[in-house]
Amino acid sequence: MNGPLASRVAFLLEADKLKTILRRTPLADASRLENSAEHSWHLALAAMVLADYAPAGVNVAHVLALVTIHDLVEVDAGDTFAYDPEHTKSKAERELAAADRIFGLLPPDDGRRLRALWEEFEEHQTAEACFANALDRFQALLLNFASGGGSWNTHGVRRSQVLLRMEPVRTTLPGLWPYVLDVIDQSCSAGLITEG
Repeated sequence: MNGPLASRVAFLLEADKLKTILRRTPLADASRLENSAEHSWHLALAAMVLADYAPAGVNVAHVLALVTIHDLVEVDAGDTFAYDPEHTKSKAERELAAADRIFGLLPPDDGRRLRALWEEFEEHQTAEACFANALDRFQALLLNFASGGGSWNTHGVRRSQVLLRMEPVRTTLPGLWPYVLDVIDQSCSAGLITEG
């Protein structure tokens, strides 16, 4: 096999490695950590289920493409924990190098098209990217809360950090913001998030 099909198959097999990238967020039942592929699937489901909270005019089909692609670079770059400022410093550099390699596996037109989706998600400029990014934050909040504190508890995350991390939900999905605040308040009361 050669040509475009060979390149596309190579890309698909490389993308399968996303199933091996563990995140810091546990599953809702706290039985294990989720992997990045499961996270992307869960975001796609959230985009469909929470579409009525999206800003007016958002193309949900485009959001599905964004969330499917958004973490592929983690095959090389790994998952960067949201509350790790030291590891976050090198995130952009690691992910750009990963994007060059991974999207470069595809035929040029395909690679440019999928990389443009990844870049759109990262830039947070379109309504679809803002919705996708807000869902990315909201999904982690749901799992941390459902699992009894998850990565918040394990890493001593503070209320102020969670509020800052949830800012895209406040600005893009204001209909979900009261729920977010209630989860944060309950988590602080239960000692799952530290005050401050």
